[in-house]
Amino acid sequence: MADQPVLGVPLAVTDYDQTLDWIDATVASRGRGYVCVAAVHTVMACQEDPVLFEAVLGSDLTVPDGQPLVWAMNALGHDLPSRVYGPELMDRACERAAATGLRFYLYGGRTDGALVQLALNLRRRHPGLKIVGGHCPPFRELSAEEEDDVVREIDRSGADVVWVGIGVPKQEKWMARMRDRLEAPVLVGVGAAFDFHAGLQPQAPEWMQRIGLEWAYRLAHEPRRLFKRYARYNPLFVTGFARQYLRHRRARP
Repeated sequence: MADQPVLGVPLAVTDYDQTLDWIDATVASRGRGYVCVAAVHTVMACQEDPVLFEAVLGSDLTVPDGQPLVWAMNALGHDLPSRVYGPELMDRACERAAATGLRFYLYGGRTDGALVQLALNLRRRHPGLKIVGGHCPPFRELSAEEEDDVVREIDRSGADVVWVGIGVPKQEKWMARMRDRLEAPVLVGVGAAFDFHAGLQPQAPEWMQRIGLEWAYRLAHEPRRLFKRYARYNPLFVTGFARQYLRHRRARP
């Protein structure tokens, strides 16, 4: 699967089906890999956080979650019809796993109650889905002993895929750090998908997602948490990508 760097971050030229096929193939071969789901925030945070950047570079796939990233990749010569949106990827994976029998583990959530609600909602939507465990970690860094306990718990569950919803940059760093310690073949970091599927936060209407205004919808619902992020990173992305695009145009024969 080809990559297209956007501001130095290699984004997979892929779609939902190709990504799900990769997950299935990795589970079938009992390989070990992880998937990052990148929005503009991820790409821009990588410019300032070398540990996050290394974690993203170490992934097997970093899929374009944000619509502006799809536009950027297409401006550089690709023909992606849509993004690979984390919540939708998770939902489609659950639908497929309800038929194939893949076992899922949920790592994240705001509270234990939110994690229970997430599992309940996913099982209701996809009868037959096997969710074999879950853990809601504290917001602080885990101790070495706590990390050992998490590894044992996930390994005992027999999970094929661990869905990680602890937000950027924690989830990417967690997957990179834990990848070699976990027996589960696939880890996928999906951030806000946990809140959306648990019913804690509403998703933007499809028309807003389609025209790249999901950020505005989320900002209206969580202004205190998201204002600084969007006010800082959105303009930096536009100016940074404009420079990359001009270099791309000059390099064309």
